[in-house]
Amino acid sequence: MDDFLIRALLGGFGVALAAGPLGAFIVWRRMAYFGDTLAHSGLLGVALGMMLQIHPQLGVAATCLMIAIVLVLLQRQRVLATDTLLGILAHTSLSLGLVTLAFLETVRIDLTGYLFGDILAISPDDLYSIWGGALLALSALAWLWRPLLATTVHEELAQVEGVPVFAVRLAFMLLIAIVIAVAMKVIGILLITSLLVIPAATARRFVRSPESMALLASGLGCVAVGAGLWASLRWDTPAGPSVVVAAATLFLLSSLAR
Repeated sequence: MDDFLIRALLGGFGVALAAGPLGAFIVWRRMAYFGDTLAHSGLLGVALGMMLQIHPQLGVAATCLMIAIVLVLLQRQRVLATDTLLGILAHTSLSLGLVTLAFLETVRIDLTGYLFGDILAISPDDLYSIWGGALLALSALAWLWRPLLATTVHEELAQVEGVPVFAVRLAFMLLIAIVIAVAMKVIGILLITSLLVIPAATARRFVRSPESMALLASGLGCVAVGAGLWASLRWDTPAGPSVVVAAATLFLLSSLAR
């Protein structure tokens, strides 16, 4: 295989391995729209990174974390429902990112690559950042596994048992922000939520424990990456969307098989 294809596979596998366990918690906690909101804020992070002359992935992670903290604070008020807040923040942050980029007259970037990914253009440096971020997210998730699982099952009971619910929630959001930042190059800001949700939703039909669901979700994500890249090379289709279509096909086949 060509070097660019090997790098694409390795980068996609790194994202899929980290997205699987996190996606399981997103499915359990019914946070798909929340993940979508964080992903949309990624473009604002790219714009701020360009403006401050820092790496775009650092800008994405910082912006996603800021949006997550704002959401946690806003959820304490009882005036607006959570889904309304998510809708406001998702589209406002995405629009702010586009407007901010328009003001950067000396910077010209390919928005398509950021929005839908450019997995076939992954460089060796991108691989280091993808796998470094993925391993960091997986290590932190392994450390947070039990308290995060306890808050997912019953938040009030976990708080009574001494679990720092607020800190665990913020840490989980930070992990989502890290995965969104590293996945930006692979599948894009607008499609990363699908790689978090679809493999986990597919795995849920065939498992009996949280750990097995997390592992199977990672495996299905890797299969989707491989199948999507093959379809992209076979029929000359966009690589990022092809990965999502492959994941959706696995979900459909699992539904029929089940």
